[in-house]
Amino acid sequence: MRDLAELGAGLQLWPDILVHMADFAPTRQAIVQRGRRLEYFTIAWNSLEGIVAVVAGMIAGSISLVGFGADSFIEVTSGAALLWRMSIDAEERKRERIEQITLRIVGASFLVLAAYVGYEAVTNLMQKRAPEHSLAGIILACASLVVMPLLSRAKRRVAAHLKSAAMNADAKQTEFCTYLSAILLGGLLLNAVANLWWADPISGLIMVPIIAKEGVDGLRGDTCCDGN
Repeated sequence: MRDLAELGAGLQLWPDILVHMADFAPTRQAIVQRGRRLEYFTIAWNSLEGIVAVVAGMIAGSISLVGFGADSFIEVTSGAALLWRMSIDAEERKRERIEQITLRIVGASFLVLAAYVGYEAVTNLMQKRAPEHSLAGIILACASLVVMPLLSRAKRRVAAHLKSAAMNADAKQTEFCTYLSAILLGGLLLNAVANLWWADPISGLIMVPIIAKEGVDGLRGDTCCDGN
């Protein structure tokens, strides 16, 4: 009987425990603020990444570096669009419209980038343009391989809470930036270590379908909020 009484007393405490747990649960406004901080970091990081990659790429004559830098600038555009979207998060109709506009802007930008990188990579292969070695590019690619997966995971969590297709698409772009970083690093290392000049334009060509797929998905709005 004593055990049953203690069990009954414990059950009576559950509503109070659940209320206190709810108090610790993040509100939508808090999650939006978290999303904003992530996008501010994305804009700052990708602005620096884009400048370093494009300048280093132009100096070395590396299409993969230039393409990687241009991709970073597109992610800056995406981050700015996401900040716009979260600034009106409370207005559901406007929020949905901004979601679609954001996806299309980013999608179109990626398709333009894919066409540019593809053209330059093929041209460099045909004309046998050998890029210079780029230590700055190698360091940048290594740093990106560390930062991008962590940033993508954080964005997916926010996207899942907000049920935001645009935020989830932005997280996917950040994730794909990890793949581009790995491809970039492989091409730069092969060129620097083994003097394989064609590794750079080949890396650019490998990037093209990845970038193009993101562009098509963005234009279609083909994304879901299944964040981790």
